[in-house]
Amino acid sequence: MTIRQEMLKAAKRSANLLGESTRLVVSFLNEQLTPAGGFRGRSDTPDLYYTLFAIESLIALDAPLPTETIAPWIASLGDGADLDLVHLACLARCRTAIGQTADAQAILNRIETHRTANGGYAESPRAATGTAYGAFLALGAYQDLNAEPTDPAAIANSLTSLQHPEGGFGNSAEIPAASAPATAAAITALRHLDSGANQPAAAWLLNQIGPDGGIGAWSGAPAADLLSTGVSLHALSHCGVKLNEETRQRSLDYCDTLWSSRGGFKGHAADDTLDCEYTFYGLLALGNLA
Repeated sequence: MTIRQEMLKAAKRSANLLGESTRLVVSFLNEQLTPAGGFRGRSDTPDLYYTLFAIESLIALDAPLPTETIAPWIASLGDGADLDLVHLACLARCRTAIGQTADAQAILNRIETHRTANGGYAESPRAATGTAYGAFLALGAYQDLNAEPTDPAAIANSLTSLQHPEGGFGNSAEIPAASAPATAAAITALRHLDSGANQPAAAWLLNQIGPDGGIGAWSGAPAADLLSTGVSLHALSHCGVKLNEETRQRSLDYCDTLWSSRGGFKGHAADDTLDCEYTFYGLLALGNLA
């Protein structure tokens, strides 16, 4: 099972908790579709990044995709010329979701420009050392396009070099502080590189769950956020960590505070905007708590 398939499988379980409110989430997502064919982000223009999260959320909720509208817009992006690594990975996943197979090798060739001197992947082309997020994105894109990167051991070594003695991962050598998203990304990527479950990293993530049930981006972060919470709960689940009922309920309550009866989720308590990205992370968090 690929990284994408695992995330979708987990997010699908969110419907067990949403119940009748599932239709509100579907309605919110469909309202974000623009006449141009992509889904809007935090403006009225179509955005590839947010389009990915809208597509995956609709699939997770077994809702029909407006493929006739989406497909021409995604096809118009070609092989992703001038896209950065994040958006190349989004393009690969969107194409997989709607069954577009053209330009796969060209997209992978562009992703390879982000291979680093130490064998990992980084958001910046031709960097010296890899990042946790870069490896996660590149590996996911290769899986989505039904291909395998060369020298997976080097990718794994690049990732393990970012782990701290206490278990957490920093995203890069330049930003070494351990963070929840980087740790979740590294846990997932290493598992898919056949390195097994990283129990010290899982223990570190588990310790990041705050009194409100959410997880912040780093230790001591002023507030939890839904991205960090969703990806961390997902990584913990795949490490075989089962939350006790009290912690599980606190995390459910935290997610509920970020949901709106309009159907979408916001990213954190101080955020006033609902969007497709955080709606997917809300589904991912709920699915791993279901």
